[in-house]
Amino acid sequence: MGRRPDEERLARYEELVPEYPGRVRQSDLARALRVSRSTVQRDLPALEERGTLLMEDERGLLSLFRRRR
Repeated sequence: MGRRPDEERLARYEELVPEYPGRVRQSDLARALRVSRSTVQRDLPALEERGTLLMEDERGLLSLFRRRR
């Protein structure tokens, strides 16, 4: 069983992604959050469970989408 993602860090993704014009790289998020890229990758499903969708384009850039509730 893996570790549960830090709720505070998950909230920071939601704040950080809109700060980047257009799309953001996983490495940029990792640097801003002071975590590894693999941590960012592992956090993506937890963000989706919270209703926050990060869509990845063909270049690996992420953008924020909110699921309607």
